[in-house]
Amino acid sequence: MSDPVPDPRRWRALAVIAIAQLMIVLDITIVNIALPSAQKDLGISTGDRQWVVTAYTLAFGGLLLLGGRLGDLFGRKRTFMIGLLGFAAASALGGAAVSPGMLFIARAMQGAFGALLAPSALGLLSTTFTIPRERATAFGIFGAIAAGGSAVGFIAGGLLTEFLNWRWCLFVNAPIALVTALAAYTLLKRDHIEKGRRIPLDLPGVALGCGGLLAIVYGTSEAESRGWGDWLVLTCLCLGAALEVCFVLAEKRSTHPLLPLHIVRDRNRGGAALSVGLAVIGLFGMFLFLTYYLQTVKGFSPLKTGVAFLPMTAAIILASTGIAARLMTRVPSRNLIVPGLLLGASGMAWLSQMKVDSPYAAMVLPSELLLGLGMGMVFMPSMNLATLGVAPRETGAAAATINTAQQVGGSFGTALLNTIAASATTAYLVGKDLSSKAVRDAGAVHGYSIAAWVALGVFLLAALVAAIMVDHRPSPEEQGAEQESEARLPATGRPATAEAAEPEAT
Repeated sequence: MSDPVPDPRRWRALAVIAIAQLMIVLDITIVNIALPSAQKDLGISTGDRQWVVTAYTLAFGGLLLLGGRLGDLFGRKRTFMIGLLGFAAASALGGAAVSPGMLFIARAMQGAFGALLAPSALGLLSTTFTIPRERATAFGIFGAIAAGGSAVGFIAGGLLTEFLNWRWCLFVNAPIALVTALAAYTLLKRDHIEKGRRIPLDLPGVALGCGGLLAIVYGTSEAESRGWGDWLVLTCLCLGAALEVCFVLAEKRSTHPLLPLHIVRDRNRGGAALSVGLAVIGLFGMFLFLTYYLQTVKGFSPLKTGVAFLPMTAAIILASTGIAARLMTRVPSRNLIVPGLLLGASGMAWLSQMKVDSPYAAMVLPSELLLGLGMGMVFMPSMNLATLGVAPRETGAAAATINTAQQVGGSFGTALLNTIAASATTAYLVGKDLSSKAVRDAGAVHGYSIAAWVALGVFLLAALVAAIMVDHRPSPEEQGAEQESEARLPATGRPATAEAAEPEAT
């Protein structure tokens, strides 16, 4: 294996990777803030508005396995830069949208290029940081961005929507992505794989795996307007499940599989991915509902709504870098992930009690703090487990697995909880005076409350999965490196920098 990036450049490389990850994550929620304005400007129907979010997560989640494998085959630096440049172009197209269809297509393009970018970022992080103490710090920062970037998006979205225009929530990505691509070209170490050494791309695996994910998420998304018993919804879900079964069978027989099955058969990697996927179902739904609750029911401006999410960002950063990063090399991963998911469940339980006249400080703020602390403790160790001990040639596939769980969970959760909330609201409003704003607000909040109860159950299921499946404990080498580094810190003023060899899969 090639040596990691030299020490000073390693941390500059982290900054480049972190900016790219932040751009990917906040892009989902920065658009959530702009959604009411974009919906009104472009004439997007209530039933179709979720496609502004779902088109992104559908393409992202459906193509992540392909994006991760392309990084393994052609070099993660190359796919990282292509992803950045493509993301910039798609963002500019979305900002210039003149119709709902044009905006949906641009969001899908963002998701497709993000599918190249995200696994490359996590793969580059994993191969750059191999020293246990530095790896813990790097993944603490990365985990904080993965969980907290969404909340940052609300603030940025509020500022841009209120003082400029909703279109700038998309335009702003273009200069950021271009500057980051230039920095990546300069700072990231070349890992280009020569043509004669590349393994063939598993095209049947691409068709089956990506096709199955696309069908499942599309079917779930259509359930909001058509209902879960609709023939198209049921056909897509059944087709998606069948394709995924065929994908697993094909991967068992493939010489160069798109997703080496030993990656997901590992109980820690599989448990972490499943737990994150379940948790994100509730988290993304909460972002959507709280945005509409604060803006349409409470009358918050876009900027005030963004600021209202700031405490969650602070809680995520505190939990990820101040708690999880410090404990990752000292306690079993389960002891971080399970309590984090239970804190998230507590936040959802609090939200389930929301009323039209609930004050922000007594209702929204406590739930945000609980969710922020919980997700900060979940994302960081889960991201670490996703690539821990994976051979460099399979890092992209491993990174794509955790990202796929996160993005498909987000798309599924947005559609599922939106459907549940809409159905509950419709049932509540039957026979009531729909001309009254107070009645409409009460119906909307009733739907949000029901959806929060469902999200609570999903968080509890995720905690159960993590408790059963995740059994990783810090190795003696990790613990020893941590103790040695702490012992040397007062004398040297910095952590030890001896390189640790990354294990190679057999």
